Parts: sequence; structure tokens; C-alpha cells
Amino acid sequence: MRKILIVLILCLCFKGFSQELNCNVVVNAEQTGNENFPIFKTLEKQLIEFVNNTKWTKKTFKDQERINCNMFLNITNYSGESFQGTLQIQSSRPIYGSSFSTPIYNFNDKDFSFRYLEFQNLIYNPTQFESNLISVLAFHINMILGLDADSFADKGGDEYFKQAQVITNYSQQGNFQGWKLEDGLQSRFALIDNILSPTFKEFRQVMYDYHRNGLDEMSDNVKAGKTEVATAIEKFKAMNSRRPNSFLLRTFFDAKAEEIEQIFSDGPQVNIVSLKETLQKVAPMHTSKWQNIKL
Repeated sequence: MRKILIVLILCLCFKGFSQELNCNVVVNAEQTGNENFPIFKTLEKQLIEFVNNTKWTKKTFKDQERINCNMFLNITNYSGESFQGTLQIQSSRPIYGSSFSTPIYNFNDKDFSFRYLEFQNLIYNPTQFESNLISVLAFHINMILGLDADSFADKGGDEYFKQAQVITNYSQQGNFQGWKLEDGLQSRFALIDNILSPTFKEFRQVMYDYHRNGLDEMSDNVKAGKTEVATAIEKFKAMNSRRPNSFLLRTFFDAKAEEIEQIFSDGPQVNIVSLKETLQKVAPMHTSKWQNIKL
């Protein structure tokens, strides 16, 4: 009887403190013409288990604290153990005092190639290169964790961004695209380099002010929360003056443009004259949405 009680207590403890992510992973192989091959279903199942069951941090997360995210792996070509494709990653976090969630990370990784042998073990080593498949997933998971943490606490994502940089550095030995300076301005290397660079220091401040001081306050005072969101976005002017149309700005507004349009097109009125001017300057690719802001 005593042994049964111990087992039950352990089970309840395990259930109470889960892994960090609640991630939906989809592998799509339609473009290969062989989407029904068992290897793609095996890969999808293994990725679901790997992403959701790996312990990514030293912290404990309750079930309701797990971060909701999606990964869509589109396989465009494969030969033997070599695969090529794109990986779309999205994550969100709840807005305090509401039933809504807000997008945090939206990234399309186009430089994704990897080697995979069906049923191979997928094991993450935070200090050592295992495979490009594992490195790319671990990099983006740390980006998810870092941006989520930044949205709750000022510079709260430091440890995760530093780990993403560690992954970037040791993954360069694999000679896959996306990990080096010369791989372009929209690579994994560029993303983590920019986030940690003083040149783009306002980005992380906006992540905190926009979410914690803005969205999370709207349940108590919608107008005050909207004003804080606008004030946060205004901080991008300084960053944009140093690096116009930067990669980080595009990443932010790819996730947030629709939400910003909705926030300022409904509810109590706030001063949006300056905000609209700022939005036009820092995110001109979303002009059609900014034109819908009328209040």
C-alpha cells in the first residue's frame, strides 16, 4: 500500500510540473510527391516527442504555464538521408486577465537542410553539435523561450538568447546554411546577433513594454493599456534611425501587424497621429494595415 501511495504522489508531481512547451509539429511532404511514405510520419512523431518531452531549461513549468507554439516543416526535396525544406515557427503567450493570446515569435527558416535516418535517436546536447536537425530546432526553441521571457520581465530572456548563440557557434562546424555571418541578413546567425547587439537594444525593451505594461494592463484599463502599447512602438524610431528596415523590425511586425491594427481600430480612443507616422516609417511593408487605423 505504501509503495502504491509513493507511485501516485510521484505521478501527481510529474503531472504538476511539465516540460516547457506545448508544441504542435507538422511535417508536410506534398512537394516531394511521396507524402505518404512512412518515414515522414515517423519523423513527425519523433519531432513531436523530441520538442515536447525534452527538458529545455532548469525551471519547472506547470501545465498551464507551458508555451503554446507551432512548427510546420515543409519538406521540398529528399534523397536517401538528406532532406531539404523550410521551417515555419510560431509561438504565443496569454494576455493577462483575458481569454486571448498574443503572437510572440513568427519566423520562416528557409535555410533548412538536414540528415535523418528513420528511428534515429534525437538527443539534445546544449554544449555539443549532434545534428543540424537538432541544432535548428533547439535554436528556435531557445528563441521562443527567450522572447516569451522578455515579454514578462525586462531582459528576462538573457539565458535563452545566450544559449541560442552557443548553439549558433557550435553548429557552424556542420557546414549547413544559416549559422554564419556570410549566410545573409535573414539567417539564424543574423537573428541572434541582432537581438544581442546594442545597435538594436530597443527591440527587447519594446517586447517587455508592449506586453507587460501594455497588453497585460488592458484588462484593468483598456485606454491606458493601448497608450502603453503605442508608447512602446514609438521606441522603435530610435532603432530604425540607426538601421532602417532592419531584420528585427520585420520579424516583430510579421508577428504583430494584424494585432496592432485590431488594437487601434476599436475600443476607447487614444492619440494615434504620432503612432501612425511611426508605423509608416518603421514598418512600411504593412501600410495597408496602418491605413485601417482610423480612431
